[in-house]
Amino acid sequence: MGIGPSTKETTLHHFRDPLLEIISGDEDFDCTGVIIAGIPQDNKNKYFTGERVGAWLEAMRADGCIVSADSWGNSNIDFANTIEQIGSRGIPVVGVSFVGTQGAFVVTNEYMDTIVDINKSEEGIETNVVGENSLTRLDAKKAAALLKLKMRRK
Repeated sequence: MGIGPSTKETTLHHFRDPLLEIISGDEDFDCTGVIIAGIPQDNKNKYFTGERVGAWLEAMRADGCIVSADSWGNSNIDFANTIEQIGSRGIPVVGVSFVGTQGAFVVTNEYMDTIVDINKSEEGIETNVVGENSLTRLDAKKAAALLKLKMRRK
């Protein structure tokens, strides 16, 4: 679903995505792939997209998943629904998103129990500083560790 809540990431950041680097370089994971899902405008299609992602992961027999979202507000619906569709199929799921001072999502569900906040600014707001709004290697390591814990519990 995205890397960060703004377009302040460099091209190099996209080519060297910390989450993909950490997951693909960890022997405990067998990275099956990356699903890029858009964020539709209307709720009907928002829910459909989440359902398709969940069904796709179930069909692939995924043992776990990390969902990354690049926005907030109305996009929280997509993020929460996708996490719910994955979790309700018994697939351990961890979320990665910019939360900051907003402090809460517009919608939540029982599967949103492990969210890594990628905010780096002291004020907890999106800034114009490269790197304060983006996923880092430390964020990726946290997400991977949380996913490993959830997968072991299952």
